[in-house]
Amino acid sequence: MLSIETISKHSPEEAIKRAVKFFGPQGYGLKVKSEVPCCVEFEGGGGGVGVSATPKGKGSNISFESREWDYQVKEFIGKIK
Repeated sequence: MLSIETISKHSPEEAIKRAVKFFGPQGYGLKVKSEVPCCVEFEGGGGGVGVSATPKGKGSNISFESREWDYQVKEFIGKIK
């Protein structure tokens, strides 16, 4: 299990939108288990990913929890900064 945080120039809402596109059906194909403006949870492939975003300055602080999707979370962090 991986727990990691990063800071993004994107708003929390935009960060969540990008996470859905990256991990969800259009991306890695994970099922969206739950989604609200600040958080989204995905499941599939024997694991899952949780993403939450809070405002920080002009951008956001994004927290991730991953089970079996650690590489992909790190890949997304590289794209969201």
